[in-house]
Amino acid sequence: MRINVMGVGFDNLTLDEAVEEALRLISQHCSAYVVTPNPEIVMMCRGDGAVMDAVQRADLVLPDGVGVVYGARILGTPLKGKLPGIDFAQALMSELAKIDGRVFLLGSKPGVAEMAAKNLSDRYPGLTICGTMDGYFKDDAPVIEAVNAAKPDLLFVCLGAPKQELWMQRNAPKLHVGIMAGLGGSLDVFAGTVKRAPKFFQKLGLEWFYRLIKEPWRIGRMMQLPKFLFATIRERFRRKR
Repeated sequence: MRINVMGVGFDNLTLDEAVEEALRLISQHCSAYVVTPNPEIVMMCRGDGAVMDAVQRADLVLPDGVGVVYGARILGTPLKGKLPGIDFAQALMSELAKIDGRVFLLGSKPGVAEMAAKNLSDRYPGLTICGTMDGYFKDDAPVIEAVNAAKPDLLFVCLGAPKQELWMQRNAPKLHVGIMAGLGGSLDVFAGTVKRAPKFFQKLGLEWFYRLIKEPWRIGRMMQLPKFLFATIRERFRRKR
């Protein structure tokens, strides 16, 4: 049973459990998809029924960010912990590398996916990067054709939210993949064009603060975090009444 956090149901799993479930879905080769909502995406869902539907229909919904974990705790329905999408992706690739798994990288600016492919191939010997494509496309059909021809076990869809969630839901019936995962800007991290927050910030759940320091123009988007937390507090009091 999923944990309801402000209308979005999250799978209550550890990282190992999430990877195990992903491998099970890959074995079924059913074009399943994974979403990793943070507070910003939860707030998007509350304001857009189409985004909510895309997220709720995902085969795995993982809490990306400590804000969701705090929200669940405030509501009295705690989650086992945060599961950043990039951590999930790395753990899953590590397991796929042991069985000669195949991965397709979709998204980001031209050239980024290719750089990510080189770095991931070096990091995970045994993993086959079977295709790459940037996120600057207007027609889904050539993308679907390229992905299906590559026959990946895992497709990373890094188009940013909510475009990636809507894209996966819309195209899942047309794709022949094991599983898809919407991972936002993770390709840039894998490519080395963007640095992830240091471990200190990660452990304290302050990756969002590190990104704000590096990219202060994100302040508007970051304001969704306090809005989300205030909303959960109001919901908690409403339930008590």
